[in-house]
Amino acid sequence: MNDPRTHIFPHSKQDVTAARELPETDQTRSPSYKLAFMDDALLLREELRPVRFQLELLKTEMAMDEAGINSTVVLFGGARIPNPEHPEAASNPALVKLIPYYQEARKLARMVTEESQRHHDGCERVIVTGGGPGVMEAGNRGAADAGGRSIGLNIVLPHEQVPNAYVTPELCFNFHYFAIRKMHFLMRAKAICVFPGGFGTLDELFEALTLIQTGRMAQVPVLLFGREFWRNVLNLEALVEAGTVSADDLKLFRYVETAEEAISAMNDWPDAGVRRGTIPGR
Repeated sequence: MNDPRTHIFPHSKQDVTAARELPETDQTRSPSYKLAFMDDALLLREELRPVRFQLELLKTEMAMDEAGINSTVVLFGGARIPNPEHPEAASNPALVKLIPYYQEARKLARMVTEESQRHHDGCERVIVTGGGPGVMEAGNRGAADAGGRSIGLNIVLPHEQVPNAYVTPELCFNFHYFAIRKMHFLMRAKAICVFPGGFGTLDELFEALTLIQTGRMAQVPVLLFGREFWRNVLNLEALVEAGTVSADDLKLFRYVETAEEAISAMNDWPDAGVRRGTIPGR
């Protein structure tokens, strides 16, 4: 993006160019002589962690703004759920039973993206996933099926960290810090769709529910695909019986089975965009 402001001081880009053209001497080769923002060794120091946090927040935020992304629909779900075209890729035979969720995630993303392109120039309810395989791939693929853009928020991991081929390249990001990645998942969210998954999916689900429950995030539809799966994995009613959550807290999410059911739930969700536990007008 061109900066329309007039600079009375040299632009940083000019100094970078000048620094690269300096003659090599003992002094210019010294690490101390590097411009601070060109010094990888400096940026990777322990003391610079707050700066790295800021950079990870800003880079993605600026790119989203420049791309005109106003709001998103988040798809969380297992990286191990196989593509139905390659069921033999499942690491566990039980995962084959979860293939329908890949198909529903793909269908949901296609439907949401078609509506966004039809009514909002592809700038509202843009699909965002973790950018990896499984349900994430299905979400980005569904958006691509509709000819639209989608976002992938990858993170550096020992495995499963390579972006899937369906993420829009200029909206494909890579993170070091889980905390900043989680912020970007939710900062523009208009709905959160959670498919069967493992520890990461559970973490993302409970993070969102906690933020909504405590009023730190506006209420948005939280849709859990697959009642049977989730009821087997989580006995949330036991929390109500124990008194550690209220019965109303179980209204923060809804079970759905199909993409069509999810779209309907998004459209009729009560109090969407309202913060719980806050005083109106404050």
